[in-house]
Amino acid sequence: MEVLYPRCAGLDVHKDNVVACVRIAEGRSVEREVRTVGTTTRELVRLLAWLEESGVTHVAMESTGVYWKPIWHVLEGQFELVLANAKQVKNVPGRKRDTKDAEWIADLLAHGLISGSFIPPAPIQELRDLTRTRKQLSRERTQHVQRLQKVLDDANVKLSSVLSDILGVSGRAILHALLKGQTDPKRLAALARPGVKATPAQIAEALEGRLTEHHRFLLELHLRQIDLLESTIAGLEHRIERSLQPFCRQADHLMTAPGIKEQVAAAIIAELGVDMSHFASDGHAVAWAGLKPGTDQSNKKLKGTRTKKQRWLKTMMVQAAWAAVRSKDSYLRAKFLRLRARRGEKKAIIAVAASLLRSVYHMLKNDADYKDLGADYFQGDKERTARQLQKRLQRLGYSVDLRPAA
Repeated sequence: MEVLYPRCAGLDVHKDNVVACVRIAEGRSVEREVRTVGTTTRELVRLLAWLEESGVTHVAMESTGVYWKPIWHVLEGQFELVLANAKQVKNVPGRKRDTKDAEWIADLLAHGLISGSFIPPAPIQELRDLTRTRKQLSRERTQHVQRLQKVLDDANVKLSSVLSDILGVSGRAILHALLKGQTDPKRLAALARPGVKATPAQIAEALEGRLTEHHRFLLELHLRQIDLLESTIAGLEHRIERSLQPFCRQADHLMTAPGIKEQVAAAIIAELGVDMSHFASDGHAVAWAGLKPGTDQSNKKLKGTRTKKQRWLKTMMVQAAWAAVRSKDSYLRAKFLRLRARRGEKKAIIAVAASLLRSVYHMLKNDADYKDLGADYFQGDKERTARQLQKRLQRLGYSVDLRPAA
């Protein structure tokens, strides 16, 4: 097999040490040298010096947790770095040792058999950290809201039955009054704003519960946590806005698409970056995001077409797709309705999310706004569909004459 990189190195990364194998091929002879170094900055600098002395040009490592990141930062700019997916470089069955793993990674790299993972530049990485943290904190806030609701249900206070948002202005006013010891349902109902759909009598009836001191303690605890998380998320939003400043033009392009607002645009840029040359095509970007059905085929039998799991971009694009299909007279809504009739709602929304991501790819690549193909895009199939239905009725024994409706 052809050797593409005669002087390369493979790193087996752990929390406290790195096993490095330098592979040097000269003609038909191959020399390997293995060393183990620590993961402190001083040790990583020593690793860098050794790799430079050995004339290494390419270095590959596994994406082990977050332990690869400090090593990447030290070696970046000095060598051509490749971050390998651990599943793709799994060693053949046999004796499992860190030394063998490092040698195996070096051998795969030398022959060009490792496809590197997408590593965005530093500004995008920082934005990614911020957007992912925001999503995690938002999930925590939602969990506390659900726990607060559970406490109210335990006390038989049906606040969510009469208010759409129990943490809105009316809901918070009633909750704070409950914490202060107010138990009169009519006085509690009077705290609701006039715009609430439920009548004061309905609210008062829903608030006739049995709230104990234990319930008040839990309610106060969850409200305090929710307020703290909301304050933290607000501060994080300002930081995200600052980090997004260099990419305002790209964000503005993305927000011309249906379903994509400020938060979604920031998350897309954080996950994909703005340089689409990292992806060979829009299909590669869709597959990377986990929105392209997989292929599991054996002997011409298709066993499964599941999409792969992806925690961040996939879920964000699906949320954006649900918002996009609510836009009337749009291509995405027409596509959703067309696919839902044949494949079901879940598969249809995944297809819409994939289509939306393809548009995102081309918007970022061409530095252009979104162009909607229109709800009539699929009308070209109207005559063909009519002919198919006519033939189907004829096979059932009916005579059909097609005429345009008045």
